[in-house]
Amino acid sequence: MKKLKNNTYLGIQYFVEFYDCDVEILNNSESIQKIMSEAALKANSTIVQQFFHNFKPYGVSGTIVIAESHLNIHTWPEHGYAAVDLFSCGHEIKGKAAIKYLKKELGSTHHSMKKKYRGQLSKIYKNEG
Repeated sequence: MKKLKNNTYLGIQYFVEFYDCDVEILNNSESIQKIMSEAALKANSTIVQQFFHNFKPYGVSGTIVIAESHLNIHTWPEHGYAAVDLFSCGHEIKGKAAIKYLKKELGSTHHSMKKKYRGQLSKIYKNEG
């Protein structure tokens, strides 16, 4: 079993909001897939499978399953906004490198990020003695 942060957690998840993004990019599933695939590689993850969908009249949702867990995006071109979620149970994930790359490639002028550790082992095994 892999553990993170002093061997007390199973994984780490980044929740990122990108603002004032390039509207044309946000509405193009091929561009989003290319950018997200490269972000997955910059995070030092292993891509397993991908799926992206262009909504009508606008917007893209996509998921990349990585060996370490997943990388998701949902876009709202009409608001210049994208929400990204990166979850990893691997030790070597480089989430901040992926986020920096996404900010640049999405044309975002600013972003916010929250990080959460998942799978607290003391809670998972609280009844073992």
